[in-house]
Amino acid sequence: MQYQISGKQIDIGEALQVYVKDGLGTVVEKYAERPTDAHVIFSKAGSEFVCEAIVHLSTGLTAQASARAHDIHASFDQCAEKMEKQLRRYKRRLKDHHKVRANPVDVLQGASYILAAEDGPDESEPESMEPMIIAEMETRIPALSVGEAVMQMELAHAPVLVFRNEKSNGVNVVYRRDDGNIGWIDPGNLS
Repeated sequence: MQYQISGKQIDIGEALQVYVKDGLGTVVEKYAERPTDAHVIFSKAGSEFVCEAIVHLSTGLTAQASARAHDIHASFDQCAEKMEKQLRRYKRRLKDHHKVRANPVDVLQGASYILAAEDGPDESEPESMEPMIIAEMETRIPALSVGEAVMQMELAHAPVLVFRNEKSNGVNVVYRRDDGNIGWIDPGNLS
């Protein structure tokens, strides 16, 4: 597994990098069969250290966790505990579904745009209905089953996930509803 360990405006020493590689390697190898790479980022927020970890699995799914503590090692330890819990749930769900993915997830590239926010409700009528694009980047659209999409959304702590449905080959969306349930949009399944 490849590691990328960095700090945002803080120095990450060799001892901390070895500590992170050993700790995260133990957690990930226990629950994930073939992790490909891990990104661990340390930053400072006030008097606390923040540790954010993202692990990419060979199945195409991504797990991420973050934690805060007054000690940089404690922030990593808490983050690793959260990562272990997520990966344990992920592995249990795979066993519950009796489905082990033989091939990695296919990923399509898509365009992602960030649109400028409107200034507020008092604003007069806009001159054009075309929104102003302030950023453009590529995004990954994985080919997953609906169950895997829900699992990926939960692992990534994302409110929404766009994916290509393996069954219908159409673009679908899963999202967290305000009532706590999961919504699924399948435009190709209209009667």
